[in-house]
Amino acid sequence: MTVQLAKRLKSIKPSATLSLNAKAKALAAKGADVVSFATGEPDFDTPKHIKDAAIAALNAGFTKYTATGGIPELKAAICKKLQRENKLEFTPEQVLVSDGAKHSLYNLFQALLSPGDEVVIFAPYWVSYPDMVLLADGKPVLVETNEADGYAPDPGELRKALSPRTRAVVINSPCNPTGAVLSRAALSGVAEVLKGHDCLIVTDDIYERLLYVSTPFENLANVEPSLAPRTVVVNGFSKAFSMTGWRLGYAAGPKELISAMQMIQDQSTSNASSFSQKGALAALEGPTTALDEMVAEFKVRRDLIVAGLNKIPGIRCRNPEGAFYVFPNIEALIGRSYKGKPIGGSVQLSEILLEDFLVAAVPGEPFGAEGHLRFSFATSRANIEKGLERIGKLVAALS
Repeated sequence: MTVQLAKRLKSIKPSATLSLNAKAKALAAKGADVVSFATGEPDFDTPKHIKDAAIAALNAGFTKYTATGGIPELKAAICKKLQRENKLEFTPEQVLVSDGAKHSLYNLFQALLSPGDEVVIFAPYWVSYPDMVLLADGKPVLVETNEADGYAPDPGELRKALSPRTRAVVINSPCNPTGAVLSRAALSGVAEVLKGHDCLIVTDDIYERLLYVSTPFENLANVEPSLAPRTVVVNGFSKAFSMTGWRLGYAAGPKELISAMQMIQDQSTSNASSFSQKGALAALEGPTTALDEMVAEFKVRRDLIVAGLNKIPGIRCRNPEGAFYVFPNIEALIGRSYKGKPIGGSVQLSEILLEDFLVAAVPGEPFGAEGHLRFSFATSRANIEKGLERIGKLVAALS
């Protein structure tokens, strides 16, 4: 029998970040001393009070199905968090708890899009946005941003990208892969355009707590409250609370959309893990000491890797304001030769880095930004220094 796969799979690609991380782990499993800058997860343990809450839930027998949308006390805590920290008002009926923020986004596009509907995505973008839109039979419409402007969207380019088929605009700040944080002025420019177009705003706030600037976090609904009724806030526990393996995220937005997303989740995964939800509740209601310490350490690491990369000839690295990624420009290295063969792009350069220098970095091409590499600095200072030394050796070997 020949298995006929769905035609929709022809338009999507494997996740570049997950693929590269798998290669790095396979090399490490064979004994190679790999320095991995590929993984988008904190290297800190989940705070003890969160683990204790999950253990207590397990010991109490809280191991059964829950309501698909999440346990009531967690949904209530999410609403309180959004009001307390983001000054946004939602009711529990407007909240859906899912298996990570990625799952929330997938549910959203499945519930929102019909064939040919468009979603505006700013480039550079997280690798999964376009493919999730394609899996929902939608069309990603890319709007380029540039490093010189701090990756702030150009309102004029956004206006040109909008059409009668635009169903949503996705905003991710702090951004994966650039680490850029959109200023109030930049968000205001986007808001001014979107006030004149009837579409949904999807604000992916997963990195909101990982900030290295003095100004507080703001999303589009904060800057332009009139847009709040058609804004979906997507967030989760993976990054800020170092809970990547717990698989907990949520979306808060218009009630009719959240209900549709829940219906999809009813027929796919059902509820998120029961005891993980108890851990998430403790994360929202407990102390933030561990988070504050983690952010302080990430800032030190950011400064270390940015300074080190900028010392390597041919590499130019912008200082990110948030998240735990740097996105250096390596255009000056493209076209140079390694072992007699010219380097054709970021994918080839990342392969050389991994195979010959045991450094895992994700190429910029899958993020919509050829000529860049993404490095996660969610690793130790010692690893950063070791990795920088190896990157310097690669560049020195180019002709």
